[in-house]
Amino acid sequence: MDMAKSKSKRKSPKRQIIECAEQHFGQKVERVSTPGGESRSSMRLYLPDRVVIATLRPNFRRTHLEAFVLEKLSAHCADLPECLGVVGKIMFQSDVGKRRLNMEIAEASPERRLDLSAEAIESIFRIHAAARKTELHTMMPHLGLNREWVMNFVDAIDFLKDLGGGISDKFDRVAAYETIATEPRQFLKWDCRSGNAAIGADEKLRWFDFEYAGMRHGAEDVAWLIGDEAWPVAPQKMLDVLNDAFDPDYGVTRQDYMEYLSVYLTFHCVQRLKLISKESKKRGWLSKEKIRKYDDAGVHPDFAAQMCRVGAFYSARSPITKPLTRNFLAALHGFIHVGKQQAQASVRDL
Repeated sequence: MDMAKSKSKRKSPKRQIIECAEQHFGQKVERVSTPGGESRSSMRLYLPDRVVIATLRPNFRRTHLEAFVLEKLSAHCADLPECLGVVGKIMFQSDVGKRRLNMEIAEASPERRLDLSAEAIESIFRIHAAARKTELHTMMPHLGLNREWVMNFVDAIDFLKDLGGGISDKFDRVAAYETIATEPRQFLKWDCRSGNAAIGADEKLRWFDFEYAGMRHGAEDVAWLIGDEAWPVAPQKMLDVLNDAFDPDYGVTRQDYMEYLSVYLTFHCVQRLKLISKESKKRGWLSKEKIRKYDDAGVHPDFAAQMCRVGAFYSARSPITKPLTRNFLAALHGFIHVGKQQAQASVRDL
Protein backbone atom coordinates (compact mmCIF):
# COMPACT_ATOMS: atom_id res chain seq x y z
CA MET A 1 0.00 0.00 0.00
CA ASP A 2 2.80 2.39 0.90
CA MET A 3 4.49 1.64 -2.42
CA ALA A 4 1.26 2.35 -4.29
CA LYS A 5 0.92 5.68 -2.50
CA SER A 6 4.53 6.48 -3.31
CA LYS A 7 3.99 5.81 -7.02
CA SER A 8 0.86 7.95 -7.06
CA LYS A 9 2.80 10.87 -5.64
CA ARG A 10 5.55 10.74 -8.25
CA LYS A 11 5.66 13.87 -10.32
CA SER A 12 5.22 13.69 -14.06
CA PRO A 13 8.16 14.85 -16.23
CA LYS A 14 6.14 17.94 -17.14
CA ARG A 15 5.55 18.82 -13.50
CA GLN A 16 9.21 18.22 -12.68
CA ILE A 17 10.32 20.55 -15.47
CA ILE A 18 7.88 23.32 -14.54
CA GLU A 19 8.85 23.32 -10.87
CA CYS A 20 12.55 23.17 -11.69
CA ALA A 21 12.24 26.06 -14.19
CA GLU A 22 10.34 28.26 -11.77
CA GLN A 23 12.99 27.74 -9.13
CA HIS A 24 15.91 28.17 -11.57
CA PHE A 25 14.63 31.34 -13.26
CA GLY A 26 12.67 32.74 -10.32
CA GLN A 27 9.61 33.24 -12.51
CA LYS A 28 6.25 31.60 -13.06
CA VAL A 29 5.87 29.34 -16.09
CA GLU A 30 2.82 30.78 -17.83
CA ARG A 31 2.43 28.17 -20.55
CA VAL A 32 4.03 24.97 -21.85
CA SER A 33 4.08 23.44 -25.34
CA THR A 34 5.75 20.35 -26.81
CA PRO A 35 7.36 21.28 -30.15
CA GLY A 36 8.12 17.69 -31.17
CA GLY A 37 5.03 16.07 -29.68
CA GLU A 38 4.19 14.69 -26.25
CA SER A 39 6.61 11.77 -26.61
CA ARG A 40 9.69 13.97 -27.11
CA SER A 41 12.04 14.96 -24.30
CA SER A 42 11.95 18.75 -24.81
CA MET A 43 9.33 21.34 -23.89
CA ARG A 44 8.95 25.02 -24.71
CA LEU A 45 8.36 27.07 -21.56
CA TYR A 46 6.82 30.52 -21.69
CA LEU A 47 8.11 32.78 -18.91
CA PRO A 48 7.06 36.41 -18.38
CA ASP A 49 10.18 37.80 -20.08
CA ARG A 50 11.40 34.99 -22.34
CA VAL A 51 10.77 31.61 -23.92
CA VAL A 52 13.16 28.76 -23.12
CA ILE A 53 13.54 25.11 -24.04
CA ALA A 54 13.73 22.56 -21.22
CA THR A 55 15.07 19.08 -21.90
CA LEU A 56 14.71 16.01 -19.70
CA ARG A 57 16.27 13.09 -21.53
CA PRO A 58 16.09 9.44 -20.45
CA ASN A 59 19.91 9.45 -20.36
CA PHE A 60 21.06 12.31 -18.15
CA ARG A 61 24.67 11.79 -19.24
CA ARG A 62 23.73 12.89 -22.75
CA THR A 63 22.05 15.97 -21.32
CA HIS A 64 25.21 16.95 -19.46
CA LEU A 65 27.33 16.25 -22.54
CA GLU A 66 25.06 18.43 -24.65
CA ALA A 67 25.22 21.28 -22.14
CA PHE A 68 29.02 21.03 -22.05
CA VAL A 69 29.22 21.16 -25.85
CA LEU A 70 26.89 24.16 -26.09
CA GLU A 71 28.92 26.09 -23.53
CA LYS A 72 32.21 25.40 -25.32
CA LEU A 73 30.94 26.17 -28.82
CA SER A 74 28.90 29.25 -27.90
CA ALA A 75 32.13 31.06 -27.02
CA HIS A 76 33.12 30.92 -30.70
CA CYS A 77 29.93 30.80 -32.78
CA ALA A 78 26.26 31.76 -32.73
CA ASP A 79 24.86 28.92 -34.81
CA LEU A 80 23.42 26.95 -31.89
CA PRO A 81 21.40 27.52 -28.71
CA GLU A 82 22.81 29.06 -25.56
CA CYS A 83 22.88 26.76 -22.53
CA LEU A 84 20.97 28.50 -19.71
CA GLY A 85 21.88 26.01 -17.02
CA VAL A 86 21.58 22.39 -15.94
CA VAL A 87 19.67 21.44 -12.81
CA GLY A 88 20.00 17.76 -12.02
CA LYS A 89 18.78 15.92 -15.12
CA ILE A 90 17.13 18.97 -16.71
CA MET A 91 18.87 21.31 -19.14
CA PHE A 92 17.59 24.76 -20.09
CA GLN A 93 18.60 26.40 -23.35
CA SER A 94 17.60 29.39 -25.42
CA ASP A 95 14.76 28.94 -27.91
CA VAL A 96 16.16 29.06 -31.46
CA GLY A 97 12.73 29.52 -33.02
CA LYS A 98 9.54 27.72 -34.01
CA ARG A 99 10.23 27.75 -37.76
CA ARG A 100 11.94 24.43 -38.29
CA LEU A 101 14.14 24.13 -41.34
CA ASN A 102 12.33 21.03 -42.63
CA MET A 103 9.09 23.02 -42.83
CA GLU A 104 10.68 26.22 -44.17
CA ILE A 105 12.53 24.46 -46.99
CA ALA A 106 9.39 22.60 -48.10
CA GLU A 107 7.37 25.80 -48.40
CA ALA A 108 10.12 27.96 -49.93
CA SER A 109 10.56 29.02 -53.54
CA PRO A 110 13.37 27.36 -55.55
CA GLU A 111 15.60 30.39 -55.03
CA ARG A 112 14.91 30.53 -51.31
CA ARG A 113 15.62 26.81 -51.03
CA LEU A 114 19.13 27.36 -52.35
CA ASP A 115 19.65 30.23 -49.90
CA LEU A 116 18.49 28.05 -47.00
CA SER A 117 20.72 25.23 -48.20
CA ALA A 118 23.71 27.55 -48.22
CA GLU A 119 22.88 28.86 -44.74
CA ALA A 120 22.56 25.33 -43.39
CA ILE A 121 25.85 24.11 -44.89
CA GLU A 122 27.76 27.26 -43.94
CA SER A 123 26.53 27.04 -40.34
CA ILE A 124 27.75 23.43 -40.11
CA PHE A 125 31.21 24.54 -41.23
CA ARG A 126 31.17 27.40 -38.71
CA ILE A 127 30.28 24.99 -35.88
CA HIS A 128 33.14 22.71 -36.92
CA ALA A 129 35.51 25.67 -37.07
CA ALA A 130 34.37 26.80 -33.62
CA ALA A 131 35.06 23.33 -32.22
CA ARG A 132 38.63 23.46 -33.54
CA LYS A 133 39.20 26.50 -31.31
CA THR A 134 38.34 24.42 -28.24
CA GLU A 135 39.68 21.27 -26.64
CA LEU A 136 36.58 19.26 -27.49
CA HIS A 137 38.69 16.95 -29.65
CA THR A 138 40.38 15.65 -26.49
CA MET A 139 37.14 15.01 -24.64
CA MET A 140 34.42 13.89 -27.04
CA PRO A 141 33.57 10.24 -27.76
CA HIS A 142 34.69 8.71 -31.05
CA LEU A 143 31.66 7.73 -33.13
CA GLY A 144 31.14 4.69 -35.33
CA LEU A 145 34.70 3.41 -35.34
CA ASN A 146 34.41 -0.15 -34.06
CA ARG A 147 34.68 -2.93 -36.62
CA GLU A 148 31.12 -4.19 -36.16
CA TRP A 149 29.61 -0.74 -36.73
CA VAL A 150 31.64 -0.17 -39.89
CA MET A 151 30.76 -3.57 -41.35
CA ASN A 152 27.05 -3.22 -40.56
CA PHE A 153 27.03 0.25 -42.08
CA VAL A 154 28.55 -0.91 -45.36
CA ASP A 155 26.91 -4.34 -45.56
CA ALA A 156 23.47 -2.73 -45.36
CA ILE A 157 23.79 -2.30 -49.13
CA ASP A 158 22.58 -5.91 -49.41
CA PHE A 159 19.15 -4.50 -48.61
CA LEU A 160 19.04 -3.24 -52.22
CA LYS A 161 20.47 -6.30 -53.96
CA ASP A 162 17.11 -7.84 -54.87
CA LEU A 163 16.03 -4.60 -56.52
CA GLY A 164 18.90 -4.34 -58.98
CA GLY A 165 20.07 -7.78 -60.00
CA GLY A 166 22.28 -8.34 -56.99
CA ILE A 167 25.41 -6.49 -55.92
CA SER A 168 28.05 -6.18 -58.63
CA ASP A 169 31.25 -8.21 -58.30
CA LYS A 170 33.10 -4.96 -59.00
CA PHE A 171 32.05 -3.56 -55.64
CA ASP A 172 35.06 -3.76 -53.31
CA ARG A 173 33.65 -4.10 -49.79
CA VAL A 174 37.08 -4.04 -48.20
CA ALA A 175 37.85 -0.69 -49.82
CA ALA A 176 34.50 0.60 -48.55
CA TYR A 177 35.19 -0.66 -45.03
CA GLU A 178 38.61 1.00 -45.03
CA THR A 179 37.19 4.32 -46.22
CA ILE A 180 34.38 4.41 -43.66
CA ALA A 181 36.74 3.40 -40.83
CA THR A 182 38.25 6.89 -40.88
CA GLU A 183 40.36 8.39 -38.13
CA PRO A 184 38.44 10.78 -35.83
CA ARG A 185 39.72 14.23 -36.71
CA GLN A 186 36.80 16.62 -36.42
CA PHE A 187 34.05 17.40 -33.92
CA LEU A 188 30.61 16.87 -35.39
CA LYS A 189 27.06 17.40 -34.22
CA TRP A 190 25.67 14.18 -35.76
CA ASP A 191 22.03 13.86 -36.81
CA CYS A 192 22.00 17.05 -38.90
CA ARG A 193 18.58 16.32 -40.34
CA SER A 194 16.68 19.45 -41.34
CA GLY A 195 14.21 18.97 -38.47
CA ASN A 196 17.08 19.70 -36.07
CA ALA A 197 17.57 23.27 -37.23
CA ALA A 198 15.28 26.27 -36.86
CA ILE A 199 15.03 29.91 -37.88
CA GLY A 200 14.52 32.48 -35.16
CA ALA A 201 12.84 35.88 -35.05
CA ASP A 202 16.19 37.37 -36.09
CA GLU A 203 16.08 35.19 -39.26
CA LYS A 204 19.18 33.36 -38.06
CA LEU A 205 19.39 29.61 -38.73
CA ARG A 206 20.64 27.59 -35.77
CA TRP A 207 21.19 23.89 -35.12
CA PHE A 208 19.98 22.17 -31.96
CA ASP A 209 20.06 18.69 -30.35
CA PHE A 210 23.77 18.06 -29.75
CA GLU A 211 23.22 15.04 -27.53
CA TYR A 212 24.96 12.67 -29.98
CA ALA A 213 27.96 14.90 -30.71
CA GLY A 214 31.40 13.35 -30.98
CA MET A 215 34.46 12.96 -33.16
CA ARG A 216 34.74 11.51 -36.66
CA HIS A 217 35.67 12.70 -40.15
CA GLY A 218 33.24 15.63 -40.05
CA ALA A 219 31.62 15.26 -43.46
CA GLU A 220 28.98 13.10 -41.78
CA ASP A 221 27.12 16.23 -40.65
CA VAL A 222 26.73 17.39 -44.25
CA ALA A 223 25.77 13.84 -45.24
CA TRP A 224 22.95 13.83 -42.66
CA LEU A 225 21.54 17.00 -44.24
CA ILE A 226 21.87 16.00 -47.91
CA GLY A 227 20.77 12.48 -46.98
CA ASP A 228 17.66 13.68 -45.19
CA GLU A 229 14.80 12.08 -47.10
CA ALA A 230 12.56 15.12 -46.50
CA TRP A 231 15.18 17.49 -47.98
CA PRO A 232 13.70 18.63 -51.32
CA VAL A 233 16.82 19.99 -53.03
CA ALA A 234 18.37 17.93 -55.84
CA PRO A 235 21.73 16.33 -55.02
CA GLN A 236 23.51 18.11 -57.89
CA LYS A 237 22.38 21.49 -56.58
CA MET A 238 23.48 20.56 -53.07
CA LEU A 239 26.91 19.68 -54.45
CA ASP A 240 27.14 23.16 -55.98
CA VAL A 241 26.14 24.70 -52.65
CA LEU A 242 28.70 22.58 -50.81
CA ASN A 243 31.49 23.52 -53.21
CA ASP A 244 30.76 27.21 -52.63
CA ALA A 245 30.60 26.82 -48.84
CA PHE A 246 33.59 24.51 -48.34
CA ASP A 247 35.96 25.71 -45.63
CA PRO A 248 39.57 25.74 -46.95
CA ASP A 249 40.82 25.61 -43.36
CA TYR A 250 39.02 22.33 -42.68
CA GLY A 251 42.19 20.29 -42.48
CA VAL A 252 41.63 18.07 -45.52
CA THR A 253 41.66 18.94 -49.20
CA ARG A 254 38.39 19.59 -50.99
CA GLN A 255 38.99 16.49 -53.15
CA ASP A 256 39.53 14.21 -50.16
CA TYR A 257 36.53 15.69 -48.38
CA MET A 258 34.25 15.13 -51.38
CA GLU A 259 35.54 11.58 -51.91
CA TYR A 260 34.81 10.59 -48.34
CA LEU A 261 31.43 12.37 -48.39
CA SER A 262 30.41 10.46 -51.53
CA VAL A 263 31.27 7.08 -50.03
CA TYR A 264 29.75 7.79 -46.63
CA LEU A 265 26.58 9.32 -48.09
CA THR A 266 26.05 6.28 -50.31
CA PHE A 267 25.68 4.00 -47.30
CA HIS A 268 23.86 6.62 -45.24
CA CYS A 269 21.13 6.66 -47.91
CA VAL A 270 20.82 2.89 -47.61
CA GLN A 271 20.35 3.23 -43.85
CA ARG A 272 17.55 5.71 -44.39
CA LEU A 273 15.91 3.46 -46.99
CA LYS A 274 16.06 0.52 -44.59
CA LEU A 275 14.39 2.65 -41.91
CA ILE A 276 11.69 3.85 -44.31
CA SER A 277 10.96 0.29 -45.43
CA LYS A 278 10.82 -1.02 -41.88
CA GLU A 279 8.49 1.73 -40.68
CA SER A 280 6.21 1.46 -43.73
CA LYS A 281 5.63 -2.22 -42.94
CA LYS A 282 4.75 -1.36 -39.35
CA ARG A 283 2.68 1.80 -39.87
CA GLY A 284 1.88 2.05 -43.55
CA TRP A 285 2.78 5.08 -45.62
CA LEU A 286 2.43 8.45 -43.86
CA SER A 287 1.58 11.90 -45.18
CA LYS A 288 4.41 14.31 -45.93
CA GLU A 289 2.73 16.93 -43.77
CA LYS A 290 2.67 14.67 -40.71
CA ILE A 291 6.25 13.56 -41.27
CA ARG A 292 7.53 17.13 -41.37
CA LYS A 293 5.34 18.35 -38.53
CA TYR A 294 6.60 15.71 -36.11
CA ASP A 295 10.08 15.33 -37.64
CA ASP A 296 9.30 11.66 -38.19
CA ALA A 297 11.05 9.12 -40.41
CA GLY A 298 10.24 9.88 -44.06
CA VAL A 299 7.80 7.02 -44.54
CA HIS A 300 6.50 8.14 -47.93
CA PRO A 301 7.32 6.77 -51.42
CA ASP A 302 8.45 10.20 -52.64
CA PHE A 303 10.88 10.54 -49.75
CA ALA A 304 12.23 7.06 -50.41
CA ALA A 305 12.67 8.04 -54.06
CA GLN A 306 14.62 11.12 -52.98
CA MET A 307 17.02 8.86 -51.05
CA CYS A 308 17.50 6.74 -54.16
CA ARG A 309 18.32 9.83 -56.23
CA VAL A 310 20.84 11.04 -53.68
CA GLY A 311 22.35 7.57 -53.36
CA ALA A 312 22.63 7.17 -57.13
CA PHE A 313 24.22 10.59 -57.60
CA TYR A 314 26.84 10.30 -54.86
CA SER A 315 27.65 6.62 -55.38
CA ALA A 316 28.51 7.46 -59.00
CA ARG A 317 31.04 10.07 -57.83
CA SER A 318 33.44 7.56 -56.27
CA PRO A 319 35.08 4.53 -57.91
CA ILE A 320 34.52 2.65 -54.65
CA THR A 321 30.74 2.97 -54.76
CA LYS A 322 30.08 3.43 -58.48
CA PRO A 323 29.13 -0.27 -58.96
CA LEU A 324 26.21 0.36 -56.57
CA THR A 325 24.63 3.14 -58.63
CA ARG A 326 22.49 0.69 -60.61
CA ASN A 327 20.98 -0.61 -57.35
CA PHE A 328 19.80 2.85 -56.37
CA LEU A 329 18.35 3.48 -59.85
CA ALA A 330 16.46 0.17 -59.76
CA ALA A 331 15.12 0.99 -56.30
CA LEU A 332 14.15 4.46 -57.54
CA HIS A 333 11.91 3.00 -60.24
CA GLY A 334 10.30 0.76 -57.67
CA PHE A 335 9.45 3.57 -55.27
CA ILE A 336 8.17 5.77 -58.10
CA HIS A 337 5.81 2.92 -59.02
CA VAL A 338 4.66 2.58 -55.40
CA GLY A 339 4.07 6.34 -55.26
CA LYS A 340 1.88 6.23 -58.35
CA GLN A 341 -0.13 3.36 -56.89
CA GLN A 342 -0.61 5.25 -53.65
CA ALA A 343 -1.72 8.39 -55.52
CA GLN A 344 -4.24 6.39 -57.54
CA ALA A 345 -5.60 4.76 -54.39
CA SER A 346 -6.01 8.19 -52.78
CA VAL A 347 -8.01 9.41 -55.78
CA ARG A 348 -10.27 6.34 -55.63
CA ASP A 349 -10.91 6.99 -51.93
CA LEU A 350 -12.16 10.53 -52.60
